[in-house]
Amino acid sequence: MLPDFLAEAIASGRLFEWIVVLVVLETIFFYWLWRRHRVGLPWRDTIGNFVSGGCLMLAVRAAVLDLPSTEIALWLSLSLIAHLGDLALRFRRR
Repeated sequence: MLPDFLAEAIASGRLFEWIVVLVVLETIFFYWLWRRHRVGLPWRDTIGNFVSGGCLMLAVRAAVLDLPSTEIALWLSLSLIAHLGDLALRFRRR
């Protein structure tokens, strides 16, 4: 059984919005870390993963809120495009 605040956060979609905010903050942090210390993957190698993950969270939010299927399909399509772009960049380098 979930605590009431967590159940309400899921049902209202707020939890998924906060996860997207955390993904954006994580993206900014990794960009700063890479620019400052050249630690980790180059920036262009990670942006596709962050965009894809954020779009997936927004698709889950749309499904939980019972929004129109076109909106769910939009977020899933954007996630797929970001993922395929990420794969294309990775295969091009190898």
